Amino acid sequence: MDINVGDVVKLKKMHPCGSQEWEVLRIGADFRLKCMGCNHQIMIARKLVEKNLREILKKA
Repeated sequence: MDINVGDVVKLKKMHPCGSQEWEVLRIGADFRLKCMGCNHQIMIARKLVEKNLREILKKA
């Protein structure tokens, strides 16, 4: 998996605001993602990100 900080990724499930695009803010055992629709930030396990990833839209 070749995801870097600053990349914009598209996940399978929508955020309640309607956006599927997330900016990667931190990488480690967990990822910190920021919703591109409403700027809400979440921490999510690496395993879940890898499972739910559709595509990497924009490289940093």
